[in-house]
Parts: sequence; structure tokens; C-alpha cells
Amino acid sequence: MRKRIFEIIEKSQGDDRLSQIYDVFMIVVIIASLIPLGFKTESSFFYILDKTAMVIFIIDYLLRWMTADYKFEQKSVASFVRYPFSMMAIVDLVSILPSLSVISRSFKVLRVLRMVRALRVLRVFKGLRYSNNFIIIGNVIRSSKNSLVAVVTLAVAYILISALVIFNVEPDSFQTFFDAVYWATVSLTTVGYGDIYPVTVMGRMITMLSSVLGIAIVALPAGIITAGYMSEIRKNEAEDSNVGIPVYLGKSQIQTPPSSQVSKE
Repeated sequence: MRKRIFEIIEKSQGDDRLSQIYDVFMIVVIIASLIPLGFKTESSFFYILDKTAMVIFIIDYLLRWMTADYKFEQKSVASFVRYPFSMMAIVDLVSILPSLSVISRSFKVLRVLRMVRALRVLRVFKGLRYSNNFIIIGNVIRSSKNSLVAVVTLAVAYILISALVIFNVEPDSFQTFFDAVYWATVSLTTVGYGDIYPVTVMGRMITMLSSVLGIAIVALPAGIITAGYMSEIRKNEAEDSNVGIPVYLGKSQIQTPPSSQVSKE
């Protein structure tokens, strides 16, 4: 019974009709749950829609937790302990919490209800598990994680070093170190909002150098992901082309002639 539930709630494979219906149903619920975020006003319809989606998400979360041993292919308690800490389980949980009345009331006291409301946007990530393209991208990120971590580390180090330099070169333009970090991040991504900028010659030279180096650093993750994506596509195409091709094992598969032919010879 639990195995069949796992097959239904996971992304549909083959011609499993129930699984396909479940996938479409969950995508529709995810989209519907995001509709209230497009309006500033509250209404009873939006309230009922949000609570209904919350109940469905809770049931989906519990079903996935209940079948965690099939997901991780490990028949032990460790699978059920591991599941809540997996990436998609965290996304599922965070997308549910803002709709709980107790949580909402607590955050109202803390005056950050808008932040809690914004967290519902994370529900869109629940739909990623139903998309083949995002599954491929997920595989690419996992296979290229070492390279991506190295690039992210380089970018963070570059931002902090640039911020320290500009903060000491132009103390009047940057009141706090956070302002300098903000400027360095904007320069790294070549966005350039223009709300904070250097005014001295030295500061402008540092800005030009920062922008040029920033282009190279920003381009690195795109190249890594693109190369990994193409490699994953070729891998999937190779697997698909091998489907249905018989594998011969030498003499063991050589057909012997019928007995009638042997007797004639």
C-alpha cells in the first residue's frame, strides 16, 4: 500500500495514470495558492483558498514523509529521520508554515506578517519536482557542486575585499561597511543602481576595475551550468537510444540450428 502511494505522489513514470493525475492536481493547487499574493485585499474566498491549499500541502508532506524509505531506497528508521532535512521537504514545510493560524498570529505580534506572506511564494518551488527540465538542472547542480562552490567562494571573497578597499578609500561616500558590501555586490553583477557611488578619482578607478573583474566572475557559473546541462542532455539521449537494443554476450546467445537440419546434415 505504501509503495503504491509512493508511486502516485512521485513524478509520474511511464503510463501511470493516477500519478499523472496527481501531478497535474498538485500543479493546479500550487498555482491557485499563489493567486491571493497578487492582491493587497483580503477576502473570504482567498482565505478559504489558502487554507484548502494548506491542508492539501500538509497531506502531501505527510504522505511523502510516510514513504521516505522508498524514496531513499533504505528500509530503516534513518530514512524517516533524514527526510525532513532534505531540500524539497524544507521547501514544502516553509511553504506550509505561513498559512498556519498560530504561526501567523505570532508573526503579527512581531510585525513581520508581510515577510510571512511573502514566504508563500516558495510554494512555486514545490512544482519543480514535476518538471523534467528542473530535474535535469538539479542533476547538473549536484554534479557540478564543487565547481559552483568554488565560484561562489571566489565571488564572496571578491565582494568583501572590494568592500574593504572602497570603504577605506571613500569613507565619506560609504557610511557603513554594509553600504560598501552593497556597492560591491551591485558592481559585481554590473547592475549599477547609482544610489551609492564613489566620487574621487581613486574610487572611480576601483569601480572600473571591480566592474571588469565582476563580468568574468559572474560569467563563470553560467558556463559551468551550461556545460553540465549539455552533458546531461547528451547522457539522457544516449540512454534513450540504448533502450530496446539487445546486448549480445558472445557464444551464449548463438542460436543452434533446429534438430531437423542437424539430422539432414
